[in-house]
Amino acid sequence: MRKLYWYITAYVRKHGLIFVLSLVGAIILFSFFISSIARNLETKKSHYIGIVGSFTLSSLPEMIQHQISSGLTQINEDGSVAPLLAERWTIEQEGTAYRFVLKNNLVWQDGKPVKPEDVVYQLKDIEVMATPQDIVFKLPTAFSPFPTKVFQPVFREGEIKTKFFFKQPTLIGIGPYRITDYKQSKSQKISELSVGSPDERFVYRFYLTEQDAVTAFKRGEVDILPELAQHHDIMDWQNVQVINQLNYNQYLAVFFNHQYPIFQKNIRQALSYAVHKPTDNTRAIGPLNPLSWTYLAGSKSYDYDLDRAMERLMDELPRSPLEFDLTTTTLFEAEAKQIQADWQKLGQLATAKCQASSQIKEKGLCPNLQITTRLHITNFPDVSNFQLLLIGQETSPDPDQYEFWHSSEPSNMISYKNTRIDNLLEKGRQTYEKQARKEIYQEFQQFLLEDAPAIFIKYLPSYTVERK
Repeated sequence: MRKLYWYITAYVRKHGLIFVLSLVGAIILFSFFISSIARNLETKKSHYIGIVGSFTLSSLPEMIQHQISSGLTQINEDGSVAPLLAERWTIEQEGTAYRFVLKNNLVWQDGKPVKPEDVVYQLKDIEVMATPQDIVFKLPTAFSPFPTKVFQPVFREGEIKTKFFFKQPTLIGIGPYRITDYKQSKSQKISELSVGSPDERFVYRFYLTEQDAVTAFKRGEVDILPELAQHHDIMDWQNVQVINQLNYNQYLAVFFNHQYPIFQKNIRQALSYAVHKPTDNTRAIGPLNPLSWTYLAGSKSYDYDLDRAMERLMDELPRSPLEFDLTTTTLFEAEAKQIQADWQKLGQLATAKCQASSQIKEKGLCPNLQITTRLHITNFPDVSNFQLLLIGQETSPDPDQYEFWHSSEPSNMISYKNTRIDNLLEKGRQTYEKQARKEIYQEFQQFLLEDAPAIFIKYLPSYTVERK
């Protein structure tokens, strides 16, 4: 034994430093590569997806949020609301309180039971109370669209293990898919996020612009690009599949800034009639989703009609020249140029008709009917400073249009004011019987479209590209 001790101590004195360094190096190497090795050995199917936009862990895209968790409610295709995590809900205290009863045996992804106090939403001016069985939301006033506000997925804060035995914050949801790893910058922006289930893995990689995502697709970094807004050359490749989708909750329109006195009703209607619009199912008539349970078919549509446009334009001759500034993004530059040409043609024909009409006495005003439209194309239009704005707008799942069209709302960016519209929007928020709400919003559509506060053109498409 003494001889063995001498051998060991002699070896340690001669090679101990190398031995210790090798051991430490092996531990570090094993820790660093073990996750990579494990991934290579996995048999689960992996999907590499490019997402456009800047996001943090607390502001992930909705498609990812709904993949890893669920909300109290879910929204059907027609905009109606159904229970999801909630078994049911009741409306109390004359519409100022909502009681949601949770389903039994709900568990978080880490196995912990879901308790009513775990369900947290960031809702302004709303008091939340949890009992052993349900959650009560107390509102300051009656608000019938409230169930659509709790369809957002709920999460709990947690931790996941990373390399070198460190941990990082994560979101724990309710469902089979969970966050397994992510990378972020110093500013907390997510650059890559992995979401997995026992059978498959989704790796989301984030890009600032749509063109950056397309370039990443060409380099092979990702194999799927969902919901692209524009057509790109990769869509013509033979080895890709392109899925076209028409988004009925997103529409393109020309919005009048109603702070400008020039936009009287006859001018708005004339410009609406003069714009070419699609004649197929892409045509948007108004701000409501055509699949909505409140949608009114047959509303005033302002189909292309130059004779009607000239009639409305000459109904009250303008006292000054019709000069417009139309602002839009590069995405809708082609549509803006078509509108510019449409209005120029209207102005020319109206001027000639005015000069030739024996009923027009103030011939000196006829040249004012010539329409000059200056285009302003920018990546980021200033929605607080414009005269005419051609832009895409997204509608809410509920038919409630209060935030965009009510005169009191800061989000009413076009400064639209109409007492009758205001009254209908207020009434719609305080009405709970479904048929009564439907009648209110159909009346809203009729009067809004008659007033022509915007030119509704088309629903917006999106493209999903997937490598075969």
